[in-house]
Amino acid sequence: MKLNPLSFFSRRSSRRWFYPFLSSVVALFICVGLPQSGQAISLFDLILRGVQVIQLSSISDKQEVQIGRAINNQLVSREIRLYRNPQIVRYVEEIGQRLVAKSDRPDIPYTFQVVNDKGLNAFATMGGFVYVNTGLLTAAENEAQLASVMSHEIGHIAGRHAIEQMRKSALARGVAAAAGLDRNLAVQIGVDLALRRPNSRQDEFEADQKGLQTMIRAGYAPSGMVAFMEKLLRANSVPTFLSTHPATSDRIKALERAIDPEDANVGDGLDEQAYKAKIRPLI
Repeated sequence: MKLNPLSFFSRRSSRRWFYPFLSSVVALFICVGLPQSGQAISLFDLILRGVQVIQLSSISDKQEVQIGRAINNQLVSREIRLYRNPQIVRYVEEIGQRLVAKSDRPDIPYTFQVVNDKGLNAFATMGGFVYVNTGLLTAAENEAQLASVMSHEIGHIAGRHAIEQMRKSALARGVAAAAGLDRNLAVQIGVDLALRRPNSRQDEFEADQKGLQTMIRAGYAPSGMVAFMEKLLRANSVPTFLSTHPATSDRIKALERAIDPEDANVGDGLDEQAYKAKIRPLI
């Protein structure tokens, strides 16, 4: 019998892609067959819905930005109200981009937004989205203090902390396995993490140190970070910004150890009058 080399090649190629494909399908079936929030989703349902499955262990920058944008869309449409004054928005954006250029992760797009909320809070989501409350803007005494908070949030993005939090949250819910995570569910988890979940002690220390180095490289006086934390701790009640961030006193001590006393006040952002002029619409 004459052997057809093309037929042989076709069979070998089929085996090469078929078995990995079969393994992925089995893993995906195991993943989505697990209960999530009391409802089981079958592989067939997932295919019909055309849901994108994200592998958090190997997520690309592009995927992270896409998920971050979807999280942001849900936040601004349902959860938070943005402050639209162009002078304030432009000022926060300018500070943010100055910091990003000197951060550990400047190669993704960043979006800085002001939340119309008197609470003392700032937070970040994956993919370069940073949010600062109007209440925090008015609580800061100078630009260096505001920059310290923003650089801290950029530190979380640089450390990819939201991705790791999402992975742990998905595993805790029993909805992520080797095949990955439903993109729609990833967005839901991301919104929940942004609004209601504290960062770990380790993540906070890392974001502090990354943020400190970022603001120094950007030309801001490092004393602003310590001064703002101390100011908030002296408040009558612990503000939102710190109540969800554990071990604040230990973090202050770690920052003080990392700052050379001779250089603490070297840099920009300590002019209180100039800062008040910048945020005049809020005063």
